[in-house]
Amino acid sequence: MTIKLVALVLLCLMTGTAAAQEPKVTSLMSKDLPENPGREALMITVEHAPGGSSAIHRHNAHAFVYALEGSVVMQLKGGQQVTLTPGQSFYEGPDDVHVVDRNASGTQPAKFLVLLIKDKGAPALVPAQ
Repeated sequence: MTIKLVALVLLCLMTGTAAAQEPKVTSLMSKDLPENPGREALMITVEHAPGGSSAIHRHNAHAFVYALEGSVVMQLKGGQQVTLTPGQSFYEGPDDVHVVDRNASGTQPAKFLVLLIKDKGAPALVPAQ
């Protein structure tokens, strides 16, 4: 199941523009949430190469982001851009559209941890306009 989720995330990310260097997504764990039947937690890392970015997307989940290495620029539709550095965090709600997700550096990689709380079996990432 976890491999299928990672494959789906990667497939969805590949729908972005050809100019963007797609991130490396690694699934760390998934866990059913028995207190919330039908819900699960999925933990992943996302690594952006220098100058890398993700296509516009949404998660249909609560997404908790924690910067591990480098710096990454994040922006939700209707919100301000923020630049995260190691130790800083970011939140995306189930209805948010993630319009900017890119490495702030053209020379250094960036890596962040994401915890998604979502419906069991639902895709971790959905392309958006």
